Amino acid sequence: MDLATIRLRLQDYRPSVVDHNGYRRAAVAMILRERGGECEALLIQRSERPGDPWSGHMALPGGRHDPDDGDDLLRTATRETQEEVGIDLEQHGDLLGGLDDIQAIARDRPISLVIRPYVYALARDVAARPDGHEVRETVWLPLSHLTRPEGQGIYVRRLDGTAQEFPAFVYRGYTVWGLTYRMLCSFLSLLRP
Repeated sequence: MDLATIRLRLQDYRPSVVDHNGYRRAAVAMILRERGGECEALLIQRSERPGDPWSGHMALPGGRHDPDDGDDLLRTATRETQEEVGIDLEQHGDLLGGLDDIQAIARDRPISLVIRPYVYALARDVAARPDGHEVRETVWLPLSHLTRPEGQGIYVRRLDGTAQEFPAFVYRGYTVWGLTYRMLCSFLSLLRP
């Protein structure tokens, strides 16, 4: 998978948009770069915070829509990315397109939050500078790893005394499951021939 192929696949793609019907909205950025002939995506590990349903999870940079963003979810994605990892996508990113809206789930229940993912390619190599309050660390995940058997895994979560298994991607001790797993799977399905 290279950026040229990804760009071609996304240029004519029209993502499914969920009418939020009063739901809160959020946006995330899937930031891609090529390194050594390999296309990689930037993921964050969220900081541990009480009350955060995604505390400690692997995620894409992004967050909730702010009234100052107007009706522009793209603005939400770029603002949140700047805040969380210090990457200015307006200056260093090239928007490739959007992915399908996704309704958030927390504690096995849909919640009133719709997330819109956007895909960017870095125009040049820039270092991520994680904000320690929101982001514990960042990792560049090779996209090809997601399609290999060693990239597949299971995340086991205990909820109310019951163990539940969820499909996941695993990479160097990191486990990507839930919303981010769903977004990555949606993205990978667009790249299949």
